[in-house]
Amino acid sequence: MKDYLKTLFEDASNKLDYLKINNAFFTIPNQKGHGDLSTNIAMILTKELKKNPREIANEIIENLNYDSTIIEKIEIAGPGFINFTFTPIFLSKIISQINEEKSAFGTSKKYFGKKANVEFVSANPTGPLTVGHGRNAVIGDTVANLLESVGYDVDREYYFNNAGRQMRVLGESVQLRYKALLGETVEFPEEYYQGEYIKEIAQLLIDEFGDKLLSEKDETVFKSKAETEIFKEIKATLENLDIKMKIFYNENSLYEEGKIDYVLAQFKEKDLSYEKDDAIWLKLTELGNEQDKVIVKSTGEPTYRLPDIAYHITKFNRGYDLIIDVFGSDHNATFPDVKAGIKALGFDAEKVDVLIHQFVTILEKGEVVKMSTRKANYITLDELTASVGKDVVRYFFNMRSLSSHLNFDIDLAKKQSEENPVFYLQYAHARISSILRVTIEQDLHASFVNFNLLNTEAEINLMKKLHQFQNEVLYSAENYEPHRIANYLEELAASFHRFYTECRILGSEVRLAEARISLVQAAQIVLKNGLSILGVTAPDSM
Repeated sequence: MKDYLKTLFEDASNKLDYLKINNAFFTIPNQKGHGDLSTNIAMILTKELKKNPREIANEIIENLNYDSTIIEKIEIAGPGFINFTFTPIFLSKIISQINEEKSAFGTSKKYFGKKANVEFVSANPTGPLTVGHGRNAVIGDTVANLLESVGYDVDREYYFNNAGRQMRVLGESVQLRYKALLGETVEFPEEYYQGEYIKEIAQLLIDEFGDKLLSEKDETVFKSKAETEIFKEIKATLENLDIKMKIFYNENSLYEEGKIDYVLAQFKEKDLSYEKDDAIWLKLTELGNEQDKVIVKSTGEPTYRLPDIAYHITKFNRGYDLIIDVFGSDHNATFPDVKAGIKALGFDAEKVDVLIHQFVTILEKGEVVKMSTRKANYITLDELTASVGKDVVRYFFNMRSLSSHLNFDIDLAKKQSEENPVFYLQYAHARISSILRVTIEQDLHASFVNFNLLNTEAEINLMKKLHQFQNEVLYSAENYEPHRIANYLEELAASFHRFYTECRILGSEVRLAEARISLVQAAQIVLKNGLSILGVTAPDSM
């Protein structure tokens, strides 16, 4: 529907110059009776044209060369809204399109030939992934799915650091547990990693080396074993959620390959850095930020800004047209410095989009589950997936906007009722499969020639909802909003259930029954396509 209106307005712009530089936006009216789509373009133009918005609206309508078999009526409402109502025959054509395109319906080639990099999770290998990492993982993968659905060739990337203090403490934690398991008395500092997984890694070293490592002076061998085992578990955790990373990028390689030194040299050459208090500072005030920041401490250790700038330059050099980073809200204030540094070195910082999501609270029996990663008092992502299932984990992490804090209610997640949105959607898909099995037994099959018989309010509303899917996918992809797909699917399922309650298939006249079969097939295809974007399965029975 929106595509048709956009075509009409583009054609009208040949007569009305003011439409050439002002794009009309079409929205679904909140109230029934206000049409199927509406635009406020006339009110936007009133100041520029110094005319009454209703007068502008009337002029626009007079220059729309529309097909009356597609648009039933156009009305001016309120101060100057233009409301469009489409004909049932036009609405019904979506049924044939969906049944023909099947799994491809909703996809587009708008960004075909473009490459995108989506970096997400990026937890250092110091322990298992927790529910705190879960939202990041699911959002990143779903955004990648959305980008692929509009034509992008997407690389999923995991960035990690296996050097530095965190990893040293990890190695020392394993080393102390190794000694303790072999009977030595050790003091275990409170700030060291205390999870059961540390003991398990230590035991693996005992199984492999016995007590031969008791004489080791540093933590290197312990750190190396911990990194290997933890990464093995991290990859398995992600695969349990159908997340497969293409690239694992090690921050340490930026140092080994001279990329950090190159960036420092570039800043110095461009007179964008200076020394003060034995540290190196980046002139961020000259780059539009509020204050200069340290990029190399007086100890010689870089702050996060320097390796992050060097890392993103590698993404530009790898030829990506779009670069997306998914972070928790603790990164909210830090990334502008990195983007400023990238831009200062001549790269197009507009190609980099940073997605910031709010944190997750786990609720169980109405109470908040308190967690601490360092003290190993947490719920792992594997435990959550085992408890409620992959589909529920993925859907719940996707069903709220990134800017919203997410309460993950364990009790709701386990419910097999319509209160649980995952059950509600999967039940709609399974119910359609059941309907189709019965109709085949009754020798009834989808027909694509009698759509004029689909004229009840429930049928028309379901067809309107199916029309929205393509635009929802494109909008969600371009704005990185997976939750919109979840919201759309819940509305679609509600439209289907109303249709099913009000419109019988079995017992109806054959032509009507077969037209309705084609409609429910279309609804099932769209449900499955939308769930697929979210990484949720669409069962045929429940």
